[in-house]
Amino acid sequence: MTNSIAKKFPSLSSLDTSAVEWTHFEEDTRFNYPINYSIGILGASPEVGTVDFLGRWAPNSYCHFHRHLGSTTSLILEGEQHTVETINGESVHSVRKAGDYAQKPGGEAHMEYAGAEGSLVFFSMKAVDGKIFEVLANDESVLNATTYEDFIAGNL
Repeated sequence: MTNSIAKKFPSLSSLDTSAVEWTHFEEDTRFNYPINYSIGILGASPEVGTVDFLGRWAPNSYCHFHRHLGSTTSLILEGEQHTVETINGESVHSVRKAGDYAQKPGGEAHMEYAGAEGSLVFFSMKAVDGKIFEVLANDESVLNATTYEDFIAGNL
C-alpha cells in the first residue's frame, strides 16, 4: 500500500532532527555506488520486535543493497526517495516524494537512493527471527544480517 498524506500534513519538512543521534555510513570498496546515509533510532518495542528510525540520505546517494526481513512502514519526510527492485524478473524503479506513505511486507531485495535534494525518511520495521535486515552483495548473497539487538544498540 502506497499513498500520499502531504495534503494532511503540509509541514512535514519542518521536522527538527537536531536531537537525533545519527550513525553515518560512507563509501565502501565492496560496492560500486555512492554510499552516504545516516540512521537515527527513535524508539523500539522489544515486546513486538519493532524499531522506529529515521534514514537521512545525502543528495543522489545510496544505502547498501539490502532486504527488509519483516513488514516495513515508511513515510517520506523530505526530498524524494528512489527504490529499485526486481519484480517478476523486471527492474521496477519507483520515486516517492515528501508525504508518500507505504506499508510493505518484508523479503524483497532492493536499492534505495535519494534524489538531487537528498531525503529524510521515517521507517518502522518488524524483526523476523530476531533480524531486521540483510545487507546484500550484487548476487543477493548475504554479507551481513543486522539483528534487532544490534540495531537498537547502534551496532550497525
